[in-house]
Amino acid sequence: MSSTIRLTMAQALARFLARQQTEIDGETLPLFGGVWAIFGHGNVAGLGEALYPHRDALPTFRAHNEQGMAHAAIAYAKANFRRRMMAVTTSIGPGATNLVTAAALAHVNRLPVLLLPGDVFANRRPDPVLQQAEDFGDGTVTVNDVFRPVSRYFDRITRPEQIIPALGRAMQVLTDPAECGPVTLALCQDVQAEAYDYPEAFFEPRIWTPRRVRPSEDELSAAVRLLREAKQPLIVAGGGVLYSQASKAMAAFAETHGIPVTETQAGKSSLPHDHALNLGAIGVTGTSAANALAEDADVVLAVGTRLQDFTTGSWALFKHAGVKLIGLNSQAFDAGKHRAQPLVSDARAGLAELSADLAGWRSPAAWTDRAAAARRDWQPLADAATAPRNDGLPSDAEVIGAIQRISGSAATLVCASGGLPGELHKLWQAGAPGSYHLDYGFSCMGYEIAGGLGVKMAKPEADVVVMVGDGSYLMMNSEIATSVMLGLKLTIVVLDNRGYGCINRLQMATGGANFNNLLADTRHVALPPIDFAAHAASLGAIAAKVGSIAELEAGLTAAKSNDRTTVLVVDTDPLITTEAGGHWWDVAVPEVSPRPAVEKARAGYEAALGMQRSVG
Repeated sequence: MSSTIRLTMAQALARFLARQQTEIDGETLPLFGGVWAIFGHGNVAGLGEALYPHRDALPTFRAHNEQGMAHAAIAYAKANFRRRMMAVTTSIGPGATNLVTAAALAHVNRLPVLLLPGDVFANRRPDPVLQQAEDFGDGTVTVNDVFRPVSRYFDRITRPEQIIPALGRAMQVLTDPAECGPVTLALCQDVQAEAYDYPEAFFEPRIWTPRRVRPSEDELSAAVRLLREAKQPLIVAGGGVLYSQASKAMAAFAETHGIPVTETQAGKSSLPHDHALNLGAIGVTGTSAANALAEDADVVLAVGTRLQDFTTGSWALFKHAGVKLIGLNSQAFDAGKHRAQPLVSDARAGLAELSADLAGWRSPAAWTDRAAAARRDWQPLADAATAPRNDGLPSDAEVIGAIQRISGSAATLVCASGGLPGELHKLWQAGAPGSYHLDYGFSCMGYEIAGGLGVKMAKPEADVVVMVGDGSYLMMNSEIATSVMLGLKLTIVVLDNRGYGCINRLQMATGGANFNNLLADTRHVALPPIDFAAHAASLGAIAAKVGSIAELEAGLTAAKSNDRTTVLVVDTDPLITTEAGGHWWDVAVPEVSPRPAVEKARAGYEAALGMQRSVG
């Protein structure tokens, strides 16, 4: 008969998490880097007490905002290429629902995070408890049901023994390259404290290593046939290249077969920016080099990308009449998009087998020569955009140039939303894999600073630079204090264009009036004189307002020797954006309007619609 140990459900959960391991570069490490926790009446007595004995092997970190700590956990997993991850626990009610936005971000970006919100009493004796939302027609509903559509796996633990199969399923999802995403285990607060005789075997250490699915013979043969027939092939490198740690395989494949490489937001840094075959960003925020070749490509090998609209120019970018897609992806859902030839496989394994079966084949020299010329033509345009003008307020691109000059390609750049991702995608010169860290799947305002914190936890020796606009800073900035508290030094550059400059430009481009985006165009009695530097200093950071690109560079240089998080604030022009590169993006313009500017924008929109490929 197997031996058992009597524990509460919460104690069993904590003990299980502390025993899960991974192996990276020959070193065995804890799979879970820790647990983020804001305690309340839904988790402090149960899970809080259970985590205490494991506080060394499974550290518990306290943050200042539930969404923020979940963003930090997600960024930690992304920076670790999904090889390590974190758990997040909250009380019931608003503490739990504050996690939903982060859950959606992880779901969209296919990133692992274990969410452990408290829940109501399973026994229902004290119903309704504090913060319980009652459904008049369904007694089983709680606010945690909002996690269902944004979780890869959802479970509610209403008996202590249920945690055994629930954790088994959770681990399969969190570590599977195809299913990967957020897992939510809603923990009824009375059940957290209930005991059960758990099998000791349940707590045996387990090492989780990446599953590398290899392509089927039929799909591999079909993909090889398409590539051998190609005259103008192109690679689109997505985030799956990084998560598979396939950067070397990608470089070898491109070099062996002479195929130019373009990068999505998630895939940027798959190749170093100075690699001869790297044409840089593709799509709406792409370089002119990448997009020019994408328009004429006859075979597109999409590796580890879900082919969202910014990558495909709303499916109007690939203009070759006979263009064929090959979807090399661990998830069949992505591999077959738009009638692509699916190649369901791990990126590293798939590229290796493709290369072996393509032995002796290279794309025509004229095509690779054209790629080299396009790359040479793009670089002066990028240099011009990032060079200081010393005339009026600087642009976002000029700020990027300053950070690049001082921090270099070795720094890890973190950003998420607004106009910055578009400029960074084109202009940032990424070095090592993972040195470009953006959420642009969900493009979530508020991710930046919390995400930077998670990246620093994953890469404590790295120079982590966070770029954030004033609007996103105001939405979520409290984890500056957490970074100071934990001794995790960040360099944060706040670009203040006094509103939502990116959306204001989009509003203007679609014929709209300047309305409700820049603070000056909102309904107001008086505009608040926001002192971002003073605010950041009040959270414990070293902070300063800089008046020019030269002052910014001096501040960035000084930040290198500062002993804690540094925040530099610079005013920027809300209207200037890099004109070079880019592509049309499908943003629906009203069919009718009393405003001539909207009617004009609609006519242009209808003309552009004709470029789109039909959805398959």
